[in-house]
Amino acid sequence: MNILQKWNSISLVKRIICGLIIGAILGMAIPQVTVIGILGTLFVSALKAIAPVLVFFLVIAALACGNEGGGKTMGRVVVLYLIGTFAAAVVAVIACHAIHVTLPLGSGASTEGYTAAGGIGEVFTNLLMNIVANPIASIINANYLGILAWAVVFGLALKKASEPTKKALFDFSEAVSQAVRWVISCAPFGILGLVFTTVSENGLEIFIEYGRLLGILVGCMAFVALILNPIIVFTQIRQNPYPLVFKCLKDSFVTAFFTRSSAANIPVNMALCESLGLDEDNYSISIPLGATINMAGAAITITVMTLACVNTVGLEVPLAMKILLSFVAAISACGASGVAGGSLLLIPLACSLFGISNDIAMQVVGIGFIIGMIQDSCETGLNSSTDALFTAAAEFHDWKAQGKPIQW
Repeated sequence: MNILQKWNSISLVKRIICGLIIGAILGMAIPQVTVIGILGTLFVSALKAIAPVLVFFLVIAALACGNEGGGKTMGRVVVLYLIGTFAAAVVAVIACHAIHVTLPLGSGASTEGYTAAGGIGEVFTNLLMNIVANPIASIINANYLGILAWAVVFGLALKKASEPTKKALFDFSEAVSQAVRWVISCAPFGILGLVFTTVSENGLEIFIEYGRLLGILVGCMAFVALILNPIIVFTQIRQNPYPLVFKCLKDSFVTAFFTRSSAANIPVNMALCESLGLDEDNYSISIPLGATINMAGAAITITVMTLACVNTVGLEVPLAMKILLSFVAAISACGASGVAGGSLLLIPLACSLFGISNDIAMQVVGIGFIIGMIQDSCETGLNSSTDALFTAAAEFHDWKAQGKPIQW
């Protein structure tokens, strides 16, 4: 137990870095010991097993147990959250359309037999059929569209359930989330096995492709934080948005970057909103809500990783269908788990839009964990700092209409 406690006391980021380095060294030194790669296989298999259950019960609990409330600016805040998340996904689509990137998938994944969808009509037909699929079969077969659809139905149906029932749902969703945390705590060993397999089969030059992928992800997030978000804020306050943008980045992004948890950053964002002189009745609701549905960084991750997978399997997808992916990614991002790397578990949902198998998609998730030390930190920083930014922008819009000076 002492060894386990000491292990858990070490930052997950540091543990993953150690696993990555050791895996690369072993892959170069003893590539013939292929049994080491089973660690990666076990890790990916565990994720494949828990991800459908996680999505199903988290969405049900969120809808059934969610608190109602608001304030006069809440509607505007929610609209900004949704616009920002969708626009971030569009930015990712444009970046991936301009820069072709592929992923080094394992040898066990077959990339043959994939054909481009016949068009938007075929995509929507498959989408609708997946939505109405049997809910139990959807969980078993990892049909994430069906899982989300039925979770929304059950969540709304349980909205007026008794308090003991709601508490049981909440407790069960927390138990599933805890199980995910246990799985992710094994990520260093899983990453070791994944990196070992990758390096032993392809050599260290494989990390050049990871670098390109990470560059697109971080570049898109930087564009959203420094260009897109200021434009959105300007439409609300009609004055230079950058002092407010930089204050939110300084006070919120930095802590979220290291904690890698939007939920853990809620107290920081509330203190930031208080320092901006915002109405507590508004930000006490909008900040926790933003930690759930304002997921620009997650939308970027889902979109970029999915399109990289599409390129890898050789699909030719028109721009119109990629924009459709933006919508799916934005909706999916709103359901991203609050645990580190939670957005990666929704990549299979987006991949299913193009008929990509769950086996291929979960290998993409594994690659996401390899680059997750930087990707997830930047994603969480963007998500959390934007919660406070859009909350402030919405209230400052009302101040402007009332002739009240905006100060920060």
